[in-house]
Amino acid sequence: MLRKIGIMGILFVLLLAGCSGGMSQDDSSKMSSEGDMNSAADMENSSDDIAFSENEEDNAVAGEKSKAEEQSELKADDTAAQRMVIYNAEMDIRVESFEKARNALEQKAIAYNGYIVQSDSNRFDGEQQSGTMTFRIPQEHFNAFLSEAEGLSVQVNHRRVSGQDVTEEYVDLESRLKSKKAVEGRLLDFMKQAQKTEDLLKISSDLANVQEEIEQIAGRKKFLENQTALSTVTITLQENEVPVPKIDNDSLNTWQKIKKQFADNINILLAAGSGIIVFFIGNLPILLIVGAVVAAVIYFVRKKALRRQNNNVDSNS
Repeated sequence: MLRKIGIMGILFVLLLAGCSGGMSQDDSSKMSSEGDMNSAADMENSSDDIAFSENEEDNAVAGEKSKAEEQSELKADDTAAQRMVIYNAEMDIRVESFEKARNALEQKAIAYNGYIVQSDSNRFDGEQQSGTMTFRIPQEHFNAFLSEAEGLSVQVNHRRVSGQDVTEEYVDLESRLKSKKAVEGRLLDFMKQAQKTEDLLKISSDLANVQEEIEQIAGRKKFLENQTALSTVTITLQENEVPVPKIDNDSLNTWQKIKKQFADNINILLAAGSGIIVFFIGNLPILLIVGAVVAAVIYFVRKKALRRQNNNVDSNS
């Protein structure tokens, strides 16, 4: 009996041990599975974080691109608002006094920080004046200077204002200049790294061509800047009033005129007498010979005539 009770107790203990072992294995398996799930969840969270950070970078890059595009659009708008236009004007006006109008225009040009390019004048019939003046005026004072010129005139015969928009050409020159300078920088770097003489000569030739193009582009760009900064104004002036000549008091001096006329006549007579005297005295030998020949001819002719008369008288008697 006791033996059976002992065997049953041992079996009960073994059964309890088996159940606890199974429970521990189930718990460990559960724990491992839960750990695996947690690790997977952590990996998913980390991958989500990485993806989120990558999205943030993409968004930042996209934002920078959009900002750059907005800045370029703003620059384009600013360029469109500040157009580069070359203005030229031609005017033909009549003024009361040519000298006063010319001096006034010169002073106005200096006051507006401009200058005179060319100025010429001439007279008609020795009295009426006209001329042409060419000015270079800052663009911001262009219209004001034209108004000043019209204010000096009595009549505006002709007025023409023209403009040439060179904004696109100027922007193109800027972009070309920037790209050419970038090429120049790369060629300079290549020249520093060149090992062979052939490569160095080839790079030097390309660099010289690029620098020549840079100078041409920069020169054209500077020319456009000068032409747009200063406008050209050509004004033709014609005097409206013909000046009346003053009475010359000297022309009314009768006594002086008489003395002058008498002296002129005396000088003419003296000159004629002097010429006659010089002629006879200078030609005296020839005149004596000619006179002797003429006297001899006359003498023989008269002598022959007398002989004929005597012969006729004798025959009649």
